[in-house]
Order: sequence, then structure tokens, then C-alpha cells
Amino acid sequence: MLVYVLNKDGKALMPCHSGKARILLKEKKARVVKRIPFTIQLIYGSTGYKQPITLGVDAGYSKIGLSAVSKKRELLSGEVKLRKDIIKLLSVRRTYRRTRRVKKLWHRKPRFNNRVSSKKKGWLAPSIQHKFDSHIRVIDKVREILPISDVIIEVASFDIQKIKNPDISGVEYQNGPQKNYYNTREYVFHRDNHLCQNCKGKSKDPMIRPHHIKTRQTGGNRPDNQITLCETCHGKVTAGELKLDVKPSKGFKAETFMTTVRWKLVEQLNKIMPYSVSHTYGYITKFNREPLGLEKSHINDAFVIANGTKQKRCKLYTITQTRRNNRSIQTNRKGHKLSIRRKRYKLQPNDMVKFNKKIYKVKGVFNYGTWVRLSNDSKVIDSNIKNVSLVSYGKGLQFRYPIHLSPSSNELGRSLLG
Repeated sequence: MLVYVLNKDGKALMPCHSGKARILLKEKKARVVKRIPFTIQLIYGSTGYKQPITLGVDAGYSKIGLSAVSKKRELLSGEVKLRKDIIKLLSVRRTYRRTRRVKKLWHRKPRFNNRVSSKKKGWLAPSIQHKFDSHIRVIDKVREILPISDVIIEVASFDIQKIKNPDISGVEYQNGPQKNYYNTREYVFHRDNHLCQNCKGKSKDPMIRPHHIKTRQTGGNRPDNQITLCETCHGKVTAGELKLDVKPSKGFKAETFMTTVRWKLVEQLNKIMPYSVSHTYGYITKFNREPLGLEKSHINDAFVIANGTKQKRCKLYTITQTRRNNRSIQTNRKGHKLSIRRKRYKLQPNDMVKFNKKIYKVKGVFNYGTWVRLSNDSKVIDSNIKNVSLVSYGKGLQFRYPIHLSPSSNELGRSLLG
């Protein structure tokens, strides 16, 4: 088992074996600064010897593959699961904002000069910006515990029109199906022959309208996500009395994301690590992975991207993201009552605590924050919050091993096991 090491000034050194870390802690020559991944900081000075370490990053829309490789072995391997709730939370924020205005609570004045066209160059949609920031954040997190000398990131560009129509070429790119239509609504009506696609005109309802197969919040306004329905059928679908036999198209969110941010990632990393960042492409990764007999996965791709060949592999971390705070309606500054409680409890879900010399995860608190509900792999228990002590917060990026093991009274062993 590897233990990550920081020098006296907090700079990353080469990791050591768990046995050596245990001796350093026992002799009071180091202290624990992080539980997962287990990291110690030396109390005395050191020579600061480092080896070249290459970090391979397999960028993605829903997951990120990470692999830090030295000449002899893999030092860290992880798969980051990106959050998928950003779009929903943006909708909730919009609801809160409108509620404050309608109920005459405190709110800022409406700003009309804040549309996309007036934003600065390089603006990204909030959901895309969060995924972009997550790539940078997780790379910085690895650089905090390992002396990374080089970063190699895989970039990709996708031709969406080529995916839809492999034979497209030349001026055909400018002559898409929506070329002569004023908007998407008009095109959808023409595509469906101004006819309800459920009853085919049997309801004799003259009014037709476009219906979103997936919600507009998740599926967007693209034509593939809309279908023409009459008012009668649309009302039944909305009320849940009718289920359409239509499969929504997959969409190209992942492909669009990679095409949008590929060079932005390289540019941002170059600002952080000048002259130490390079990029590669998917076909090169595939060419190098297949001779090694490795399956297609984010972890294996990252290992190959980092120039991994026959180095000894390490255990995999699964890295998840948890939002740090829940949104709340702001206190009205004119003396009205609060919308929700202002107090934030000491312990939050996913925090790691110690209870009876064992490590547990917090499920939540109740009785106005005086009692806490704890869980491990085998049971759920309740305790007074005075009987537990905080080990580490569970917000932000969380490193875990995918296999859950029973808690141990040995803090070092439990921390190494994750």
C-alpha cells in the first residue's frame, strides 16, 4: 500500500510504503494530514528526492480517467464521476429567484444586459463550465500529493454532421435540413407534415403543437427531441393518460462537450504547468492499448496515455463529487421571516467520523442537530452528536475504493483501506 508524503513545507514528495509511514508516525517524525488518500507530512526536513512522474488524463463528459505513472510502477489510479445535477439545480435557482421577486422578498434588480451575446469571449454554459472546472480541480488535487512532472491529456474533436450522415461533404454542410426554415418549430411541423404523430388526425383536433419527448431542461429544443401532437393528445400525455411509443434520440452532449473544451483544457493546464503539458488523441491511445491486452476503460486509457506499459498497477480509486452547501432563499432584509433555517449543522451527510474507536459515515442529523445517524457496510446506528468526532469532511472531491470493507479500530489501516 502506498502512502503519499509531503515535505515540511507541504510540497509533494515521492510516496512511501505503508510500513515506513507507520514507523514515521510512531516515532513522531510525521503527522497525518489527509485520511483518503492517506497522506502524511514530514515534521523534519528532507532531501526532496523526486522521480519523473507522468499524469495521464482521459477527459470525458461523465467520467475522467486518471493515472500517475513512474518508470517502475503506477502510483495513483482513479476514475472521477462528474455531477449530473447541475442543470436541475440551475432550474431550482431560477425558481427561487422568481419566488423572491413575486413574494417581494429581497432580490437584486433585473439586469437586462447579461445575455449570452453580451458575455465575454470564451463563455461556457454553467453545466459545461462545471465539468471543465472539475477537470482542472481533480488534476490540481493529484498534484497536491504527487510531484507530477508531466501531464498528458487526451483531446478529441467530433464532426456531429458526419456522425449523422457519413457521406456528407463540401457545401452539404451548409445545406442542412433546417436551412430554409425560420425556426425549429416551423421545421418540426414540416417534418411531421403538420399532422399529429400519435392519432394521425383521428381526433379531428385542428390545433397542433410541438411536444418535447424529453423535458426541455434535459433534452433541449433540438428537433430530434420534439414531435408534433394535437392539443387532445398533448393534454393526455401531460396528464399521464397516454404514453407515446417514441424513443428519444441519444443526442450528442458528450461529443459536443469534448469538441468545445478540448483546447481550453490544454490552454488552462499550460498556464498551471508551463512546458509540461502535452496532448494526444484517441486513435493513438487505442493503438497503444490493444497490444497490452487492456480492456477499453477510462482507467486503462489514462494508464496508456501516461506512457504506461508493463509497470505494476495500483488499486483503483473512485472519486465522486458532493456539493458543499445546499441552496437557500436569502433572508429578507426588510424584516420578514426567514424562508428556511439559517443554522448549518456541524456534521453533514458523507462526513467521516469516529465513534467507539471505529470509522463511520454520516447519513444525516436529526432532533435539531443533537443526534446523528451513522452507517457502515453492515449497520446503521444513532448517537448523540457529542459522542462522535470529525475525521474528515465529505464535501468536494471524495476518494474511495470501490470495494467497501468493514471498519477497523486501527485508524491508519482503516484510512489505507478507504
